[in-house]
Amino acid sequence: MNLSFIWQGLLSITWQQLLMYVIGGLLIYLAVEKGFEPALLMPMGFGAILVNLPLSGVVDQFNAGVGETNGIIQWLFEVGIEASEAMPLLLFIGIGAMIDFGPLLANPKLLLCGAAAQAGIFLTILIAAALGFDLKDAASIGIIGAADGPTALLVSQTLKSNFVGAIAVAAYSYMALVPIIQPCAVKLVTTRKDRSMRMPYTPQTVTRRTRILFPVLVTAVAGLVAPASVALVGFLMFGNLIRECGVLPSLANTAQNELANLVTLLLGITISFSMKADQFVRWETFMIMGLGLMAFVLDSVVGVLFVKVLNLFTPSNKINPMVGAAGISAFPMSARVIEKLGQEADPQNHLLMHAIAANVSGQIASVVAGGVVLQYFANLA
Repeated sequence: MNLSFIWQGLLSITWQQLLMYVIGGLLIYLAVEKGFEPALLMPMGFGAILVNLPLSGVVDQFNAGVGETNGIIQWLFEVGIEASEAMPLLLFIGIGAMIDFGPLLANPKLLLCGAAAQAGIFLTILIAAALGFDLKDAASIGIIGAADGPTALLVSQTLKSNFVGAIAVAAYSYMALVPIIQPCAVKLVTTRKDRSMRMPYTPQTVTRRTRILFPVLVTAVAGLVAPASVALVGFLMFGNLIRECGVLPSLANTAQNELANLVTLLLGITISFSMKADQFVRWETFMIMGLGLMAFVLDSVVGVLFVKVLNLFTPSNKINPMVGAAGISAFPMSARVIEKLGQEADPQNHLLMHAIAANVSGQIASVVAGGVVLQYFANLA
């Protein structure tokens, strides 16, 4: 058996490809061993390895069948990210069908937390531009701070950023790492006394009519405030309307499960085919990863600081400052992090329902922020 083509393939592997194998392996490890967003990280990690296999240099040594396989992989790389343009919008239907806005409707004041926690997006845009990134790329990098992978992917595609793959990987990776990143960010700007602050929770009934009207009104208001956000907000709220109307249980279940799972799987695979070593392993990619991390940290820190300021004006009805950090869009991971931090400070301190309310407000605010970015930067694409 002639194995010379194997040796030729091994010799053709570059250090960039080796690095991509490590990155792919790390994503798979985080998915399997740590359970961090396995539905996203597993296909991304495997695809990152697959697309960087050294097939092109030895294709003439293979039979026609393997040559055709190489052609398919190359085609997937070329089509890759563009094939997923509609997927983020479809995924928003599934996300909307999963969300219960009841806790937010019972305490509308927490909507402010979601708005404040998007500040990291715009701060990061300014920093990225100052570092020399083109404005359309800076805007796309900043949206990583939305803590919302579909929004980051859709914005970077629409703006025709030169770094769609790196932005997608950063957005989804940091979403998965929220349980590691956010506690560090929160503890930077809070004391144990802050974290142990209790918030009484009194369950309140939200009428069915209110639940049905809410997604319709939010879509209308978002359309007036940021017209470019209508598609993002509209699909999210359409999914929620399917859930809350009460007459489409089969569609609601399909959106929450089959649709969301299928689109997530396809997104992970198609994103990975934009991770070809010679285009992915660049200094800009590492800068984007750093800026994305900064955006996440800034979102959490600004959210906490905003609540601290808000408490100065509402001394009789204070909010635990950590709840402000839950205003990012990483639902429901961020809310769980805040609950855990609260119980670490005081085992009897339960903040989950308040954090959930802030977290779902962040889901709305992130897509509106994405629309605002599109509205003001789309003409640069």
